[in-house]
Amino acid sequence: MASTKKEAPRYAEIRNPKAFHEYFVNERLEAGIQLRGTEVKSIRAGRAQITGSFGRVEKGEVWLHNVHIDPYEFGSDNNHEPRRVRKLLLQAHQIRKIAAALDAGGRSLVPLRMYFKEALVKVEIALCTGKKLFDKRQTLKKKVEMREISKEMKNRR
Repeated sequence: MASTKKEAPRYAEIRNPKAFHEYFVNERLEAGIQLRGTEVKSIRAGRAQITGSFGRVEKGEVWLHNVHIDPYEFGSDNNHEPRRVRKLLLQAHQIRKIAAALDAGGRSLVPLRMYFKEALVKVEIALCTGKKLFDKRQTLKKKVEMREISKEMKNRR
């Protein structure tokens, strides 16, 4: 009897597509996140949103603001608050590096995606530089050109 491969869950990860439009992504880091049980269940069901969220360093700890995780529908009265501030779990040298980059100015700490790594929820965060309006236009033009090129290549086959 052949072993069956487990199917990937429907919502394997939650992405922040706006981040790549708004920022130049410079350096990526993987961080753990401190959650409650009902939050993990909501994320597993794909009921979270990280668009518009950001990170801050406060008192030597990194905090993730503006992340929306829907309350677990089968939870009790002790269900979590949807937009509470959540702590990111990083090593001390990573926190110092992030704090130095944010203090220097011109950079933001933006979550790119939230995903499961085995049973743990991880957040991919990035130190980003903001794009100007003309940079955003150039990015859109490149996307349109690449789409047209791929269409032509598909039609030639």
